[in-house]
Amino acid sequence: MIKKIYLLSCLLAFCFLSVNAQDDAFVKTGISDEMTQDPEQNKMWKMGQTNYSAKPKSAWELGVHIGHALISGDVDSKLPGGYGIGLHLRKAIHYVFSIRADLFYGQMKGLDPQAWTHSSQGGGLVESTYSSYANENGWFPSTKTTYIYGALQGVINIGNLLFHKDRNKWNWYATIGVGLDTHKANLDLLGSDGLPYSDLISTVNALGHDFDTRDGRKQIKDFLNTVYDGEYETEGPKKKGIFRLGDDTNIHLVWTTSMGISRKLSKRFNIGLEHQIMLTDNDFLDGIKNRSAVDQTNNLDIIHYTNIRLGINLGNLDKVTEPLYWLNPLQGTFNDIAELKQRPILDLTDEDGDGIIDMLDQELDTPAGCPVDTRGVTLDSDGDGYADCKDEEPYSPPGFDVDSKGVAAVPTITEDDVNTIVDNKTSAMMNTVNTLIAGSDCGKWFLPMIHFDLDRYNIKPEFYGQLHHVATVMKMCPNVCVSAVGHTDARNSNDYNKVLSYNRAQATVDYLVTNYGIERNRFKLMYGGEDAPMMGAEAKSETQHYMNRRVEFRVCGDSDIEMERPEGPNAGKGDRTTRSASGSTYSGNKNSGY
Repeated sequence: MIKKIYLLSCLLAFCFLSVNAQDDAFVKTGISDEMTQDPEQNKMWKMGQTNYSAKPKSAWELGVHIGHALISGDVDSKLPGGYGIGLHLRKAIHYVFSIRADLFYGQMKGLDPQAWTHSSQGGGLVESTYSSYANENGWFPSTKTTYIYGALQGVINIGNLLFHKDRNKWNWYATIGVGLDTHKANLDLLGSDGLPYSDLISTVNALGHDFDTRDGRKQIKDFLNTVYDGEYETEGPKKKGIFRLGDDTNIHLVWTTSMGISRKLSKRFNIGLEHQIMLTDNDFLDGIKNRSAVDQTNNLDIIHYTNIRLGINLGNLDKVTEPLYWLNPLQGTFNDIAELKQRPILDLTDEDGDGIIDMLDQELDTPAGCPVDTRGVTLDSDGDGYADCKDEEPYSPPGFDVDSKGVAAVPTITEDDVNTIVDNKTSAMMNTVNTLIAGSDCGKWFLPMIHFDLDRYNIKPEFYGQLHHVATVMKMCPNVCVSAVGHTDARNSNDYNKVLSYNRAQATVDYLVTNYGIERNRFKLMYGGEDAPMMGAEAKSETQHYMNRRVEFRVCGDSDIEMERPEGPNAGKGDRTTRSASGSTYSGNKNSGY
């Protein structure tokens, strides 16, 4: 058995030494929606649409334990009194309470320096097991007990209720439980000759050993170790009339209670020190019950077990969290509070009066009266270097030089050109006129973008001017095709965001077709979801998220195509009913999106 304990100790040591020093056990961890019992609830909580996050799916803990065990009873325990080993399986019910199934096997020895006599001499050896000592002057009890139990325990811990840091390294806990146990007490009652030991009390008295002193008790035990043969050949008495398996195995109800402290080594391993007490209605654990034939007071034997426990968290920790007793239940609340504190204070100051507050304005000194885009930059619609507010021709045809007033120097039609037009066929005449008048680059204008509120696809009134600008350009260049490309921020699933970006692009196209009579076939409706953020993938502030929620307009490129509505549930909220490319209709709902 000593070899088994040694091998188990080596196994525990190997587990401790194998822990990776770079393990992120104490680094702040994120809990994805898929790591919770209700991913949809967790998504809604992240977006502020419900008060509570979903409960995480946490790992089971498998534990092995080994330690020192002794019986507190009628017989003094040898020190060390014995050993115990076992297993446990633990599952967190919530952050404070968990359930643990525990198995234990142990052996404990005792040697009493106080003599006991047979009941015929007034002593406590009343059971028939001790009949061989009826004619002897006494016996010093020497016992060995094998003890096994299985119990279900409730565990309470408070070490993860943290207010000043993200993760805990230590966890204090207490347990209480109930189970079933069995034991077998064996006695070194007879010598190697099969006869009772004789004249033990007389010999001890003759040696002058005093039971009332510590040194005397040690001398008595040293003497007994030289006399006893160390063979526990006699089975001790058992409690009568209780539940048994067969005729030999007693089964008792046992109560357990313990207190311990554990230390996290990594996300996978933790080690703990625990002291446990096993209490059962049984005074025969050490084979001895009554002090005298008269005094038969029941004095229950109690087992004490001080042990080291190694806990191993089971499962894929990319799909489940650590057990809840290692997680801080206040983490989400504190993180939200910290994020709110970090947000900039809304300042509505607009020094240049261009309608864009200074927090968002990329041109803080816009001249008075000049229209600007959503960035606060003075508009130059035709890109000729003259702001619209100072340009006498804000939409000059591209490809021509402009004068100091922003007017393009478009060549006039000569008499020869007129004669050519008259002589050619009608179709050739029209092509020539279009080429000379409109130019080959018509439509390569600056086209604006518009932005949307969180989880919305309805058009905000402040962007009617930008859409009017798009319509004006398309009317001036009737052959121009325009792509409307919808986008979202990155705070929801990509499938949801693709549908939402489609809805935003569809809303702008519907607006231009309905309000300006532009043919629908002059638009290519496209969407990008969250894949092309304007402010970068790491956008954190609400301002940055707002800039990413947009529809961009551009002259159709060779690679631009009309995109059908993507697969997925309805996304976003709006004030319209949208018709998909297939002809079916769907309406904005109250699901969350960005």
